[in-house]
Amino acid sequence: MQSYQEFLDLSVGFPQDGFEIIDDELYFHDLNLMEMIETYGTPLRFTYLPIITKKIQQAKLLFQQAIIKNNYRGSYKYCYCTKSSHFKHIVEEALRNDIHLETSSAFDMPMIDALEKKGVIAKDMTVICNGFKTFQYKQYIIDMLHDGFKNIVPVLDNKEEFNLYDDEVELTTPCNLGIRIAAEEQPDSQFYTSRLGIRMEDIIDFYYNKIENNPNFQVKLLHFFINSGISDTPYYWNELEKYVTLYCKFKKINPHLDTLDIGGGMPFKDSLVFDFDYEYMINEIVKRIKEICAENDTVEPDIITEFGKYTVAEASGILYKVLGRKQQNDRERWLMLDGSFITNLPDVWALNQKYILLPVNNWDSEYERVNLGGITCDGQDYYNQEAHMNSVFMPKTRKVQYLGFFNTGAYQEVLSGYGGIHHCLLPSPKHVIIRRNRDETFNFEVFGEEQNSKQVLKILGYNT
Repeated sequence: MQSYQEFLDLSVGFPQDGFEIIDDELYFHDLNLMEMIETYGTPLRFTYLPIITKKIQQAKLLFQQAIIKNNYRGSYKYCYCTKSSHFKHIVEEALRNDIHLETSSAFDMPMIDALEKKGVIAKDMTVICNGFKTFQYKQYIIDMLHDGFKNIVPVLDNKEEFNLYDDEVELTTPCNLGIRIAAEEQPDSQFYTSRLGIRMEDIIDFYYNKIENNPNFQVKLLHFFINSGISDTPYYWNELEKYVTLYCKFKKINPHLDTLDIGGGMPFKDSLVFDFDYEYMINEIVKRIKEICAENDTVEPDIITEFGKYTVAEASGILYKVLGRKQQNDRERWLMLDGSFITNLPDVWALNQKYILLPVNNWDSEYERVNLGGITCDGQDYYNQEAHMNSVFMPKTRKVQYLGFFNTGAYQEVLSGYGGIHHCLLPSPKHVIIRRNRDETFNFEVFGEEQNSKQVLKILGYNT
């Protein structure tokens, strides 16, 4: 029978970019995963920061190439969507690449203020403030505008949001505003229109009534987000045309408007058969915006994107040990892991998200079909299907087996409640951050130790 390595190569083609097998063991971007396991144990969450820079530079280069190729007269600005991972090491790595930020809630603002006080960013950085805003969120925006953060752009999610800014913002130069369009949802959605943003048909009347003659404000940016993400589908191109056409119409009555924020949604590699032509899609977006503007006799806008998952997903993974094997009937074989999908990778449980799954060792062994079980007592704590096939296969062996889920860096730590209470009181796993030294060696830092019982009991009120 074939080895697992031969089986995977015949199934999907392997090795692939970022993965290789050396001496029967898996390496991730030159990282020796077995050595990491031997050093830090499992379950182990890790983040390899250089991937973040690689992804940002890729997108910036492709947009610049598209702008040149299409003789596009606008510029491009990369904003990192902080909600995909707020951790300091993530945000600071992203900011090393001359980018800007997009926020979604109140506590983003003191985080940005802290980065400025530390000297990581300057007050002229562009900050796109999205989301339905609480009073505290709006007040933070106002305070930071008054403190000299001149390129904070509150994106109006509803018409009432403007009232507090109108009452309290006092600047020597007009405050730049954005308006979010309430986009139409996908055909298979339960809703027709996004709950976020202002209805398309209300935007221009709202501008006439509230902002046009107000000397303290100018609408500089129009924002939309298409929930399907950036995809080469008739739905995406139809929605893009609709919102760029609105931009052109709005621009003719509002000369201050010069920026189109096309949101996020750039996909990341979530399976071994992932096939997305970034160069084609970015060029096509730039090309179509230019064409629509030409048809409407409008100068092309500057473009902003808000990439979150794309920025951080591929930088992280989580490693597990197989604690036991169970044959539950003639067909179903379970590998029980020393962690949980519900608590460590909540998108697996909540959204049926798939990630790249690979064994760390025993690649020369035969393979078998298995189900992966988390260690909680919840019936939904399992993983039994890959994005590219209807089953999960692992090496067939009685040796100690380790496996890893890769490209898990977006949302999972925050959604699972870092350092908090988890289902069945499972502890947060140890988390290691990895950087690359100038001499190409690796630098390992333990960001968080595995949670212990005293920490958990204190949160629950037992140790006060």
